[in-house]
Amino acid sequence: MFGVGKSALAANGPAMSFPAHVQQGAMVIGRVPPGSRVQYNGRTLRVTDYGTVVLGIGRDAQGVASVRVTPPGESERLARISIRARDWPIERVDGVPPKTVSPPPAVARRIARERAEVSRARAHSNDGIGFAEHFIWPVKGRISGRFGNQRVYNGTPGSAHSGMDIAAATGTSVKAPAAGVVVLAEPDLYLTGGTVLIDHGHGIGSNFLHMSQLDVKVGDRVKQGDVIGKVGSTGRATGPHLHWGMTWYDVRIDPLLVLGRAGG
Repeated sequence: MFGVGKSALAANGPAMSFPAHVQQGAMVIGRVPPGSRVQYNGRTLRVTDYGTVVLGIGRDAQGVASVRVTPPGESERLARISIRARDWPIERVDGVPPKTVSPPPAVARRIARERAEVSRARAHSNDGIGFAEHFIWPVKGRISGRFGNQRVYNGTPGSAHSGMDIAAATGTSVKAPAAGVVVLAEPDLYLTGGTVLIDHGHGIGSNFLHMSQLDVKVGDRVKQGDVIGKVGSTGRATGPHLHWGMTWYDVRIDPLLVLGRAGG
């Protein structure tokens, strides 16, 4: 067993390539010999017919990500990916409805049910290859909230921001950033309002929150650029914007880094 970095080539087998280093919150695409068994963080990764694999690096991941690759008929190889730390500033959000910050018991139970529904929707993924496309912006606008920043709502500390907020006018069309299948479409979740989840395949998904209108339903297949709904300010929002989050299964990743693969 031995380690490999970017564009590494095994003397006794086909090429295996992973980036040598990535940032926290990155989507990582690697190449392995087709038919390989690939494992990372306790999960067996799908491998495309042409040998592509994808994984996500969490916001708080540190050190080295180790990917175990066993090509057909060969011994295991180890790809080591160095994780670069990022700064996470505090982001203060004032003016949100108080009940969304400290909800009463009945509302808290509703929020828990809805979060469980969302978790179930992203727990499984298909063999689609939309994740390998160069992602496009779902809407164009100013970034009003960044992935990973520590959120403080009305003075009360909350969890880290799970995606990227893009300021845009109510009614602005929201486009699918890459191909995929709609796995959740709910017009009125308590915290996130109009919510759409798209499975781009191999564990990579996008979620779009606070929408004023949904133009897709569960099971719809969308192509990159298809309109899936409209920007709004539903749920816990202080004004019209699109929250775009991305995940690798239950690992949250940064959409801005994904866009950066195509030069933004």
